[in-house]
Amino acid sequence: MRLAHSCYVACLLGALLGAHAADAAPQRVVSTFLCTDEYVYRMVPRGRIAALSYLSADRHPVVSTIADKVKGIRLTRGSAEEVLALHPDLVVMYRGTNPRLKAQLVQTHTPLLEVKWANSLADIRDVTRTLGKAFGAEKRANAMIAAMDAKLARAAKHAPYPPVRTLIYEPNGYANSGGVSDDILRRIGLIDVAPRMNQTRSGTVPVEAVIANPPELLILNGEREATPTRADLVLKHPALRALPKSTLVANTSLTPLLCAGPWSADVAEPLMELGRKARSLASPPHTN
Repeated sequence: MRLAHSCYVACLLGALLGAHAADAAPQRVVSTFLCTDEYVYRMVPRGRIAALSYLSADRHPVVSTIADKVKGIRLTRGSAEEVLALHPDLVVMYRGTNPRLKAQLVQTHTPLLEVKWANSLADIRDVTRTLGKAFGAEKRANAMIAAMDAKLARAAKHAPYPPVRTLIYEPNGYANSGGVSDDILRRIGLIDVAPRMNQTRSGTVPVEAVIANPPELLILNGEREATPTRADLVLKHPALRALPKSTLVANTSLTPLLCAGPWSADVAEPLMELGRKARSLASPPHTN
């Protein structure tokens, strides 16, 4: 009888603590930037999301991994008047993205969480845990990190060797280089060659440099607008036809890399497979 009573008390206490934790979690979360949208959508129950940024649903071009999933959620452009009218109990943004809004939030004593920029996989883990704690979603945060690490481990297991010289080439000739992208590439047997290709100050790589120093794998962003733009022209430049046959040119979606987060690992296996194909093309098996 005592044992049954003890179990009842323990279960009741657990339920009360769980209810308190749920009440303590923010109930009206507003995200004002795409990269925090990605986290808020995945970590906060839909009923507690007061708004995401309009970029979360943008399709011109697609810049969000959740563009097809946010229908019905209010979207904001991040003006102070619009955000404050939502009566948020937590506003989430990346550091330095909206100083005017930040000033208004501070002035009105509205709870604010500024998220640091993630420049490595270690940073992603840190940001994910920080947000998990802020949202009362620690279990969800740990699950997201575990899923990311599992995807990276699966891709690394089959990584090509020696590593494949790779250039991720985007509209206007921008090279997706450094930070989280480099961390992922290194783990899956790819080496970013952009730093050796005379990048301009704005981070672009001239077509001439690509031809003069051809990578073994040239990855073009597969996400396109319905109507072609000037920015895309460089990806169809006739000069790219001069690349040697030993260079594999491939189109694939790079959207998960635009905002660094656990979802960025979604590119690991597709890019690893391209790396394996490029390695076979650059180093065909010897025949007797």
